[in-house]
Amino acid sequence: MERIQLAEDLQFSRLVYGLWRLADDSNTSLRHVEAKINAALDQGITTFDQADIYGGYTAEGVMGAALKQNPALRQRMEIVTKCDIVIDAGRHSGTRVKHYDTTEKHIQESVNASLSEMGIAHIDVLLIHRPDPMMDHHETGAALDGLVDSGKVRAVGASNFRPWDWNLLQSAMRHPLVTNQIELSLKTIAPFTNGDLAFHQQHDHVVMAWSPLGGGDLMTTDGELGNRLDSIAVRYGADRAAVATAFLLAHPAEITPVLGTNNLERIGQIADALTIEIDRQDWFWLYEAALGHEVP
Repeated sequence: MERIQLAEDLQFSRLVYGLWRLADDSNTSLRHVEAKINAALDQGITTFDQADIYGGYTAEGVMGAALKQNPALRQRMEIVTKCDIVIDAGRHSGTRVKHYDTTEKHIQESVNASLSEMGIAHIDVLLIHRPDPMMDHHETGAALDGLVDSGKVRAVGASNFRPWDWNLLQSAMRHPLVTNQIELSLKTIAPFTNGDLAFHQQHDHVVMAWSPLGGGDLMTTDGELGNRLDSIAVRYGADRAAVATAFLLAHPAEITPVLGTNNLERIGQIADALTIEIDRQDWFWLYEAALGHEVP
């Protein structure tokens, strides 16, 4: 599988397996979790996306149980996780209101908890999960730099940041932010033209796309977009998920889709997107249907 360079000594697989639903599965046995990890690894998908908040602060522990049982798995993967969202659950039970916390204390505590939950010595990429309107960029930037310096985190980035959020945080840091994870799909097309994707493409930042299937809506949507997805899927003997993912892969910004499912069969089909070639006219044919009208 194609690899994407984030830093001098850090690469991602072009497709990423997202673990936001891992703790929601009715089967969280060690055997089943390891089977999911191996189903991704067998396709060359080596990058796994986590967050402290997933599963109400339990998903990292579910994954960690499998890694602790089979430490060799860790040597074959890159682990991304996130912090700064605080809700009334798990270790933050009693929180009065959902909020964001980008203080040094919270970031340090979150990273230490993630390392412990997953049973790992370092996080490959740590993301600030949501822009914090109360962020002191000097404090947050220094905290992130310190984590890289300490070796607990190999690199840092952001999630759901707009260009101005990115620039503010980066202005207070020595180490580069290496990736921004944004919502992007045929159901969420604004970043293609609102400056978000252009900003990162200009500066050669890696863009990770969360919810690349529109939260599953693209699998069931009716109308012209559904018809066109089906038409291309039939052409390649694939399904809508593969076509919708291939649409993102075709963009010159080298978008890295994050795909999550608890179904072993569907996990095993994630890489089918790599068999589909979306040329410029097919790309605009799908984009037009997503817009609801032809381009100007």
